[in-house]
This record gives sequence, structure tokens and C-alpha cells, in this order.
Amino acid sequence: MKPISNAAVLARFGYALSDPTRAEILMALAKEPRYPADLAETLGVSRQSISNHLSCLRDCGLAVAVPEGRRSRYELAHPDLAHALNDLLGVVLLASENHIPHH
Repeated sequence: MKPISNAAVLARFGYALSDPTRAEILMALAKEPRYPADLAETLGVSRQSISNHLSCLRDCGLAVAVPEGRRSRYELAHPDLAHALNDLLGVVLLASENHIPHH
């Protein structure tokens, strides 16, 4: 099996962030582990939609499901992802402020 390139890894990360709901899920998970039903309620989307987005985030290697009895709690796949997401958000916000025309 051919190893995945760094560019492909970043592209997969970009795909995960390309949907606002998935981005919101990642930011929520950066704060604390969450249950799908709680995420659906907090974000105002259906449980089916949350399930689909969580499946995508699992497939991208960004989130993991931790079984707890009959339900699963979701968390980021690695603790450093929370720091990386917050750093990325800060840099993007700074960059966007620099591109806003000032009158």
C-alpha cells in the first residue's frame, strides 16, 4: 500500500473543514468530548446530519468514537488537534482582517 502524501493529508483536512457544520463540530470537540445528540441539539441540525458529518470526520482521521455502554462519545483523534484548530482559526482571522478594505 502506497503511503499517503503530506499534501493528501492536508487536502483531507481541508475537505473536513470545507463544510461549516463539520468545522463547528471540530471546534466543539476541541473544547470537550461530546455525544452526537448533544452536538445535533447545540448546532441545530438533525441527528442524521450529525451522524453523516461525524462519519466523515472519522474517515478523515480527525475524530474518534469512544464507546460508552450503548452510546458513543466523540473526541478529537489527537489532543494536539485542538491546539492546531485554534491556531489555524487565529491565523485565518488575522489574515481576513488584513484583507478587509478600510474606509
